[in-house]
Amino acid sequence: MLGWALRGAAAGAAGSTALNAVTYVDMTVRGRGTSSTPEQTVERLAEKAHVSIPGDEETRQNRVQGLGPLTGLVAGVGVGVLVGLARAAGFRSQPLVGIALTTAGVLVAANGPMTALGITDPRTWSATDWVSDVVPHLAYGAVVKTTMDAFDR
Repeated sequence: MLGWALRGAAAGAAGSTALNAVTYVDMTVRGRGTSSTPEQTVERLAEKAHVSIPGDEETRQNRVQGLGPLTGLVAGVGVGVLVGLARAAGFRSQPLVGIALTTAGVLVAANGPMTALGITDPRTWSATDWVSDVVPHLAYGAVVKTTMDAFDR
């Protein structure tokens, strides 16, 4: 089981790299800025946990800017671990089903906390917002599924 969890973590890291690459290409092509929602999530989580992020104003802001993207990596690697544990339990799926399930899982892991904390509301997103969010997560799902399938060979 531990071996599959570690394989899942590696697949999740590879998937996170793909997600980031697709996001950065989108930012480059469309000339759009980064999202502030990861940093807002860190701020809100710190408030809810009654934990202060130390430092003067600039240092604190730099820490928040570093922690924001780390939340995405934790979500990506964490979902990969869950996929690995599902493999250890014997779950196998056809490629499109596995990609869809993995994509859905990482969408919930990434957007769920932001939605629950009131930082974003997917019900208000435009079609462009949805495409900008779903396409990188699909890349994640495809890379994780492909990587996990490769471990079976």
